[in-house]
Amino acid sequence: MAKIGKRSKAARLAFEGKDLISVEDAVKLIKSAASAKFDETLEIAMNLGVDPRHADQMVRGVVQLPNGTGKTVRVAVFARGAKADEAKAAGADIVGAEDLLETIQGGKIEFDRCIATPDMMPLVGRLGKILGPRNLMPNPKVGTVTMDVAGAVGNAKGGEVQFKVEKAGVIHAGIGKVSFDEAKLAENVRAFVDAVTRAKPAGAKGTYLKKVSLSSTMGPGVALDLASTASA
Repeated sequence: MAKIGKRSKAARLAFEGKDLISVEDAVKLIKSAASAKFDETLEIAMNLGVDPRHADQMVRGVVQLPNGTGKTVRVAVFARGAKADEAKAAGADIVGAEDLLETIQGGKIEFDRCIATPDMMPLVGRLGKILGPRNLMPNPKVGTVTMDVAGAVGNAKGGEVQFKVEKAGVIHAGIGKVSFDEAKLAENVRAFVDAVTRAKPAGAKGTYLKKVSLSSTMGPGVALDLASTASA
């Protein structure tokens, strides 16, 4: 049986009996209990009443967090000519076409977001088996297949978070750093929940939003009072 350290025990005790609390109380609790030697991420988990095996119950989307994620996002862009220059000027970390394709096929993936202009998709489509499982495949539904590459790069680096429901009907995401101000973290929580709520698919039946929990990277989780997650 794994041994539980003193910090983990202390965190668990602090969370004991705390359940279905407000966003503000949860954020305060998580910030006070975070004791790792690095700036932990505030993570959200949402249990939804959907079965993503059915196409009409898939939940997918993107949200621009009002206070960013605190994470440095590396962006790759598939583009040529003027659009490639536009991507570079906007701050893209990697820009290319066939050369970028070969790099990825060789197993070198040094980016967190992949953007492409529409004309590049026949080329990018050959990378589906590599980028798809990593949730890196450009998709027009989340704004990563676009002619506005400068805007897409800016959004990716400015706190945009993509979300996609997993097989068990759960959505996970990092929505800020524990070092953020409590009010900013609470604002990010509500913005994320609002985006997922608005992404409710036509095929969802019954209760859509079942449970929302918050935790830090290394800490225990706490379930939120769903009423408190609604935007004002």
